[in-house]
Amino acid sequence: MKKAISIKDLPSISGTGGKPAVLAHICCGPCSVMPLKSLLEGQAEVSGFFHNPNIHPLSEFRKRLEAAKELARHLSLDVIFDEEYRPSALLKGMREHAGPGFPEFGKRCGYCYYLRLEAAARTAGGLGFPVFTSSLLYSRYQDHEAIRSAGVELAAKYGILFLYEDFRPLWQDGVDASRALGLYRQKYCGCIYSKVERYSKKAKAASKNRSCS
Repeated sequence: MKKAISIKDLPSISGTGGKPAVLAHICCGPCSVMPLKSLLEGQAEVSGFFHNPNIHPLSEFRKRLEAAKELARHLSLDVIFDEEYRPSALLKGMREHAGPGFPEFGKRCGYCYYLRLEAAARTAGGLGFPVFTSSLLYSRYQDHEAIRSAGVELAAKYGILFLYEDFRPLWQDGVDASRALGLYRQKYCGCIYSKVERYSKKAKAASKNRSCS
């Protein structure tokens, strides 16, 4: 199939007990609360998959991993956790994809989406999940069209389906729920490039404020 499915399509997909099995890629705890809750509302048999080699540094990776584990415990959700921290592989792949130098925002994000979604699709296909999706679809800061395109392409490659649902209207609900659960809420996207950009902008702003005072 060359198009994505949505939550409303799930009842038409057969599975154990009439519910299809869905493997949901978990990008982080806070962004996963509402997508997982939506999927768990009787529409599917859901399992999670934490695979995020983009996260840097190790201390940040551990915080986000623990937040995902905490959410899994709260939801009583089975999750496959890839706990290996391997930034060198991501950096090498990024250079091959985007070329030398500091990669542009859109180009590096497309590679990062594809890398994580392919791992999810490959895992889903190998374990017999007919459908996969990602909590990336909750974020207001991600390129939904790029995620959808990569998901559909990878679903076709691995003989499964990609579930696209726009979870952005649930943004504030997710913020409130993650805070109520006490989940770690990160300050930047995750990769070293986004961290450099965020803190470079903060440093420039602080410098400007000092010069104006």
